[in-house]
Amino acid sequence: MIRFMTVELDEVQHFLAENAPYAQLPAESRALLTRSAEIRYCKRGSVILRCGEPNDLCWVIRSGAVDITDENGVLLDRREAGRSFGYSTILGENRNRYSMIAVEDSLLITITRADFLAVAEKDASFTRFFSSQSTRMRAAAEQVRNNDGSQSLRAQLGDFMTTQPATLHPTESIQSAARVMRDKNVSSLVIATDEDICGIVTDRDLRSKVVADDVDVTMPVSGIMTLNPITATTTTPAFEAMMIMAEHGIHHLPVRDTTQPHKPLVGIVSSPDIMRLLRNDPIYITADISRRSSAEELAEVFARSKDVAARFVERSARPEEVSALLSHSADAVARRLLGLAEEELGPPPVPYAFVVVGSQGRKELGFASDQDNALILSNAFKPEEHGEYFTVLANRVCQGLALAGQVLCPGDMMASNPQWRLTESEWISTFTSWITAPEPEALMFAQTFFDMRLVHGDESLYSNVRASSLDQARSARRFHAHLATVASRREPPLGFFRGFVVERGGDYAHTLDIKKGGIHAIVQMARLYALTCGADALDTRQRLNAAAGLGAVSEKGAHDLLDAFDVLNTIAFDHQATDLRVGNAPSYHVDPEQLGKMDREHVRDAFHIIKGMQQALSTKYPTRSM
Repeated sequence: MIRFMTVELDEVQHFLAENAPYAQLPAESRALLTRSAEIRYCKRGSVILRCGEPNDLCWVIRSGAVDITDENGVLLDRREAGRSFGYSTILGENRNRYSMIAVEDSLLITITRADFLAVAEKDASFTRFFSSQSTRMRAAAEQVRNNDGSQSLRAQLGDFMTTQPATLHPTESIQSAARVMRDKNVSSLVIATDEDICGIVTDRDLRSKVVADDVDVTMPVSGIMTLNPITATTTTPAFEAMMIMAEHGIHHLPVRDTTQPHKPLVGIVSSPDIMRLLRNDPIYITADISRRSSAEELAEVFARSKDVAARFVERSARPEEVSALLSHSADAVARRLLGLAEEELGPPPVPYAFVVVGSQGRKELGFASDQDNALILSNAFKPEEHGEYFTVLANRVCQGLALAGQVLCPGDMMASNPQWRLTESEWISTFTSWITAPEPEALMFAQTFFDMRLVHGDESLYSNVRASSLDQARSARRFHAHLATVASRREPPLGFFRGFVVERGGDYAHTLDIKKGGIHAIVQMARLYALTCGADALDTRQRLNAAAGLGAVSEKGAHDLLDAFDVLNTIAFDHQATDLRVGNAPSYHVDPEQLGKMDREHVRDAFHIIKGMQQALSTKYPTRSM
């Protein structure tokens, strides 16, 4: 039974102002929606709309609950106060595809087709909210990506670099270099051939290496240049270039274009260029890590980088920018700690590579991430001769990182654990055993160590291990199935009726762990997709894009997961930045009651997308029979 009731317009408008998507509308739009509104009372068990019937109303649940069923009576969703239904027939469907049944005594607000469409024509975000789940997720993610809160920081070097930089051949004289710099009024000169960048000379080099030492200016400029200078690419973000300069104590970066390998140099950027770009933006870090000489000093700098990252969040920076800043800072601290250890212990007795794994390996470090790292040692390593050196080095680095704020890994996946200090051949054998005998513990290790990235040391050691592991994993169908099992069983905390499943007790009672069944599930799926097609990508974004390009996942599936990834990370970082500001330990546990209604809908959509992609994995791989 449905009964009409007198409408109190002010009360209806106030209610809409508290619920998505009406809360985001200007007051005049809410007034337009309610000018012809009615309130209807529906008794429990009454059918509000039947499948196949026409409908000209958008229904908003004021109180009570409504079940949505398909033509066979299968329950699809249960909607409660604040949620809407019936809008699909206004936005394009000719007839109702579902039945709506009151499961409690309910009060429903009805909005006419004409009023609904009048607002929809004025506000695209209002229309997007009522479109498909994927479209809503896409719109939310695009809002995150397109926010202009940190445009200067996300500018790429190709956007503002000096093109056609001054150059000179290495055989030219020092005097010629000085004249070119004078005539072109520049403070640096790139020394290059047609094939490659050989070095760089700055005005400081002329003062300290030529004038001060009375060097013969007819000598080749190659004698005073800095060999093999650090370079960047046209797509390097400004904030990353700024940190590279600060870490290495340099003021000029030659710029390459990876799309033009035949053209080694396309531009140059100086620290004043970046400071001019950021002069009106208070959010940048003056990373003086390379000048610090103790773990305590490094801890101070790393803490400051976290503060800066939190301000990135407050300025609506993209989640990948926040992660990149945290990851870059952690990398720099590790490199400096390794350098300090080598200065005290002496040069390493055999070549080694210090690698980071897990979230730092993917450059997806968060405020709540711990440290995960390892050592790859040369095959010339002899435990009885060299073991003590690397034990001391690893312990100093891991303890130094912990002091700096990167907490020790609770699972002991660190270079300080002898289990993760292996030779190149031992690492290759270890990956082989994980891939060919994927027991539960092996799977846990494999997932973490397939996210391996070099931070310091011998690149060939890392490259050989990485190439071997990817080659073995690509065709290991049984290994893929086990990874799919793990990825599909870590389900989002979403109940049958799209309600959130919160923690029942403990320190995180009544909260959602949006990492465990949300962000982490996406990371696991992206890793699996990349391994199956042999894509040598590390971060989740690159993995999904590469896998879609190689056919390991559909374009739509990859895009949906990326959108969900961005939305969940944005909410996580907002929460963690708030924790830091009030002095709490950051975590991925979020109280859904503290989220705005629009954010709660976005989280629901993200979880639903993840759940759908997990079901697709279960279909593709025999996960349930294992």
